[in-house]
Amino acid sequence: MLTKAAKPLVKLVDRYLPDPYIFVLLLTLVVMISAVVAEQKTPLDVISYWGDGFWALLSFSMQMLLVLVAGFMLASSPPIKKLLDAIAGFAKSAPQAIILVTLVSLAASWINWGFGLVVGALFAKALARKVRVDYRLLVASAYSGFVVWHGGLAGSIPLTIATAGHFAEAQIGIIPTSETIFASFNLLLVLILFVVMPLVNRFMLPEDKDSIYIDPKALEDVSSEESNTGHASNAMMRPADKLENSRLLGWSVGGAGLVYLGYYFAVQGGSLNLNLVNFLFLFLAIVLHQTPRSLLLSLNEAIKGGAGIVIQFPFYAGIMAVMMQSGLAQSISEGFVAIASAESLPFWSFISAGIVNIFVPSGGGQWAVQAPIMLPAAEALGADVARVAMAVAWGDAWTNLIQPFWALPVLAIAGLKARDIMGFCLMQLIITGIIISIALSWF
Repeated sequence: MLTKAAKPLVKLVDRYLPDPYIFVLLLTLVVMISAVVAEQKTPLDVISYWGDGFWALLSFSMQMLLVLVAGFMLASSPPIKKLLDAIAGFAKSAPQAIILVTLVSLAASWINWGFGLVVGALFAKALARKVRVDYRLLVASAYSGFVVWHGGLAGSIPLTIATAGHFAEAQIGIIPTSETIFASFNLLLVLILFVVMPLVNRFMLPEDKDSIYIDPKALEDVSSEESNTGHASNAMMRPADKLENSRLLGWSVGGAGLVYLGYYFAVQGGSLNLNLVNFLFLFLAIVLHQTPRSLLLSLNEAIKGGAGIVIQFPFYAGIMAVMMQSGLAQSISEGFVAIASAESLPFWSFISAGIVNIFVPSGGGQWAVQAPIMLPAAEALGADVARVAMAVAWGDAWTNLIQPFWALPVLAIAGLKARDIMGFCLMQLIITGIIISIALSWF
């Protein structure tokens, strides 16, 4: 049934969904026009908001580019390639491959969203080298695990309100993670998605005549043999060549990075965040590639997939600025709050957050926009503040399934276009939306 239901969605998306760059250009115009019409801002004001905010995500853009590059370099190292291939060997058929990649992606995303994006995409490639399976659905399944990230250990909203000094502390105080991430309703929701998502993806598997396969040879990365070219004639190397092929140099610097990580977690009691994930990926890659030459060859391959991130993220920063500065994001949230009750506020918070996330694809940025509306409403209606905050978090994670902004690293690693996977993601969006809505309202 799901296969038949997904088929027209896949065809629809394949026919009409443009490249993510075109999507962000259209989204820019829609937001600008909406700000002028709905918020009564002048065109010059809107353009000013857009231009002033255009470079606001430069730091985050670099982080995302490093997610892609460092993750690719780590996965292309010989030991990691062997490990991923070994785990992929547990899948003997296409249905098993779909279920396995979904479970791995869900687990990795619950730990950390950046970790989940990279691990899911890389594991999908490893499975595609082993099993004949529709590659579009395989990558879509890897991306689908991302839906649980904001209910997991790295959820930015629950971690923010659990931290002393957050901007709403005077209003709601400190809300511990025992009431958000580790609350029974959230853990039950995560558990349900761990059961349902692999089954949903498995039952969307197209028939053989409708499947699109990929040649396993097309998924091979830079080989370790290529990176070690010249070792046989070590005596003939220039001093510069010897440095490029020096294992001692790679191990020394890579080892220093790993020592720092050990000190940071064991002694300083540090927590996992995106910078630490990138740091871990990078220095593990340096150690496992052994030589600087091997790492640089892998880097040259990895950087090819980063063009979308470099060009599109500034446009999203501009969109976010217009949404927030014009009051458009607040108006959307207030519209839903106006029809809510104490019992229904988590549901409407979830729906409004899902809509706002299309235009403001940032958990922290979205909370800054919606908290000033949702928190007073929760207090006035007598609603559970922690549940309302988690509803905003889940809304942010939910529509990421159809937001090309977050899919770019996965697509770059997998070598696909957004329209290749978004038909499947649309079906995932519908089913997860129903599940999350019920959980927030009734659990």
